[in-house]
Amino acid sequence: MTLDFNHKPSFADRVTEAVDDALTADQATRTPRDYLGGSRLGHACERALQFEFMATPKDDGKEFSGQSLRIFAIGHVLEDLAVAWLRQAGFDLYTRKGNRPDGGQFGFSVAGGRIRGHVDGIVAAGPEGFGLAVPALWECKTMNAKNWRSCVKDGVTKSKPVYAAQIAVYQAYMEAQVPGISANPALFTAINKDTAELHHELVPFDADLAQRMSDRGVRILQATDAGELLPRVTVNQDFFECRFCSWADRCWGAPA
Repeated sequence: MTLDFNHKPSFADRVTEAVDDALTADQATRTPRDYLGGSRLGHACERALQFEFMATPKDDGKEFSGQSLRIFAIGHVLEDLAVAWLRQAGFDLYTRKGNRPDGGQFGFSVAGGRIRGHVDGIVAAGPEGFGLAVPALWECKTMNAKNWRSCVKDGVTKSKPVYAAQIAVYQAYMEAQVPGISANPALFTAINKDTAELHHELVPFDADLAQRMSDRGVRILQATDAGELLPRVTVNQDFFECRFCSWADRCWGAPA
């Protein structure tokens, strides 16, 4: 008799694998977006943003795993919960036009639709006694405990510059649709996914940051139209951002 000591997937492993296979199969059917997302303009590397805008195939093994897709889905559910909690607390929060389930999401489209963004919500009024200046942009993010604590300690602008850039860009571009939204601080909510702790802060509009991010978007579009690759964020292939980039192999195999 031959004993087989090879690892065999447990029942839990098999169920999780089936779930993840279904999620990745569904993801593969989705049409890649054909615009530059306003939420991404604060990313450190313009070349990475250019690859993202062009829907460039990712390096082998760098596609989103089933676990990553589950993490994203949980984030969306937690955001829906945050909406309900804030409304119960007395915030008049709009996440859809007319606050109807079938209402379109608030957002903007500029540069011929090649730069777009969708906002999490707009606060029309706060609870009595808060003195909240409205209308105010509302943005919500979910984080692990380490990142959440950093955000609480240092504030979103310092701890999460990509989120800060998103807020500034959204305040700027939403002004045409919601007059006054750029004059009032945005309400930023961070949810600790590990403990359900909440962090809220008011983020004043940073016009200079919004302009720099807008200029970056135009620069990416122009370079792409000209068939040019923008410079890398670093000259060191071991740079932190590069080690986690979905296009690192392609990037470092291309001209500097």
